Amino acid sequence: MKTIAALLVILLLPACANTNFSNLGDRYTPGKRVFFIEPKDGAGVAREFDVLMGVKGMEVRPAGKLEDDTGHFHLLIDTKPIEEGELIPTTGKHLHFGKGQTRATLKLAPGKHTLILQFADGKHISYGEKMRSTVTVTVKE
Repeated sequence: MKTIAALLVILLLPACANTNFSNLGDRYTPGKRVFFIEPKDGAGVAREFDVLMGVKGMEVRPAGKLEDDTGHFHLLIDTKPIEEGELIPTTGKHLHFGKGQTRATLKLAPGKHTLILQFADGKHISYGEKMRSTVTVTVKE
């Protein structure tokens, strides 16, 4: 009798598990990423320099519509990253490329600067750290 009870427990235990996996990888799947084409991390740059932005596994689209696997770039300059699900603010340190741009020209003061490339959905909601890339540049005198 004990053997039958133990066997029933082993067979029925998986039925008690929560099998709702709908929140796994909410907005991210492996292989998706953003990256700086230029400048490279640690680069020395002129006061005015180009930033070239790249994305893999998602498509760049203008802001406005919410579509799966799409978004647009934001460049955060010398500020903290934006977590997943948060709205990216509009300030001088948070540049929005809502027309779908993949290139920008920056003009920064001499010294060391941290640039964060953040991909976000059509409503400027951050995809978080999995769709973020950071480089440090030194602007020459």
